[in-house]
Amino acid sequence: MTTADAPPTPVEPTVPKGPNPGAISIANQYIFEQNVRQMLRENGCDPAREDSYRIQGVQLIDNVREALQLPVKTFVTASTYYHKFRMCHRDAEYNYQDAALASLFVACKVEDTIKKSREILCAAHNIKYPDHPLAQDDKSFSRPSELIVGLERLILETIGFDFRVRYPQKVLIKTVRKLLPPEHAKEFLAVAYDMSIDIYKSFAPIKQTTFTTVMAVVELTALLTRLHLDKIRSLELNRWHTNRGCVVETMLDLLDVYAHFQKSTKIGLRFPQDKFINVKIGLNKELDASNRLCRYETFCQQCQAEVKDIHPITPGSATSPATTSSYPGTTTIKRTTKSTDATMRFVFDEDEARREQDTVSDFFREEYEEYEVEVEEKIPESEHNHSRPGQSRHQNHDHGWAPYHRNRHGHSNDRYKGRKGHGGYR
Repeated sequence: MTTADAPPTPVEPTVPKGPNPGAISIANQYIFEQNVRQMLRENGCDPAREDSYRIQGVQLIDNVREALQLPVKTFVTASTYYHKFRMCHRDAEYNYQDAALASLFVACKVEDTIKKSREILCAAHNIKYPDHPLAQDDKSFSRPSELIVGLERLILETIGFDFRVRYPQKVLIKTVRKLLPPEHAKEFLAVAYDMSIDIYKSFAPIKQTTFTTVMAVVELTALLTRLHLDKIRSLELNRWHTNRGCVVETMLDLLDVYAHFQKSTKIGLRFPQDKFINVKIGLNKELDASNRLCRYETFCQQCQAEVKDIHPITPGSATSPATTSSYPGTTTIKRTTKSTDATMRFVFDEDEARREQDTVSDFFREEYEEYEVEVEEKIPESEHNHSRPGQSRHQNHDHGWAPYHRNRHGHSNDRYKGRKGHGGYR
């Protein structure tokens, strides 16, 4: 039997690979304090400047909301989107005013209180320049309107198209009516309701649940007004789906806002500064006396110590586009994608996304076979071993001494050259 008559070797059929399933993005309803710090550090945010932009952005949302007579639910949704957007994008790339107004623009659509982008821009302009009011059809709003519409898509991608937002105001009203008598509920609620708006100037609403936020606002109001404090502290927090550590953390986050930005809050000017400081000292003593409580309920000190500063703050970071107004239309929209050859997909069920990744990974796994090969390489001879033509082998070796340098007259420049008239080496 010849080689030509041999049957061909059977080839196993290979399963063709389908299209790339794309990158999966899962929306997170809650973000821990450690994740907040990590995201801000990766974006290169200056802590002092970040606090200022956060307060001013939420304050701008609240002012425009009141000017347009929008409900509180729209303010809550806009503030939540604003915090999540700024944690995923550097403050040097976008103006905080544009991010705040774009968040309000998206929140108006989500809460079915639809307002045009020009209406929001016009209200913000008239608040900033009350002596020179403009109409919403003014030509100066054309470029900022396009910018807000462009930021709208980035905000939708940031929240992962998950429009769920928690509204603590409704639960707060029901809680106060259940715990306090009617004659004290109105006075108590006048402080607690405004405090529930001030809490969105911190990161507490995106870290804690609705009941945790409500119980922290109720207890902090009782500490400031001295109304029914013993009754509120005697509540079993397990029945309210929270614990003491989360409530204390939320109260301290809110007290930090009142301590550093007292004039930018609704409650800060109603009470003296000493009262906020005394309440904060009392809560810190409670933390020191307890072995189970700490400043942050979920925090890893070891992980925080091992984290390196990826984007250190430099003096030049103060001069960024975020520090200037972008109303003239100087800011450009920058879109960052995690994968250039795959489609970004947004899912809501984390377990389903993991099962899908496990199934698809078998088809896209690349297997390699490792083996060692010994290769003999010829070592080239060094240049000093080859003698120049007309030179003996003995003259080619310098015995470890470098050749003397000669000047243009042909004399040696060695340091043993004799002086003039005293003889020298010849």
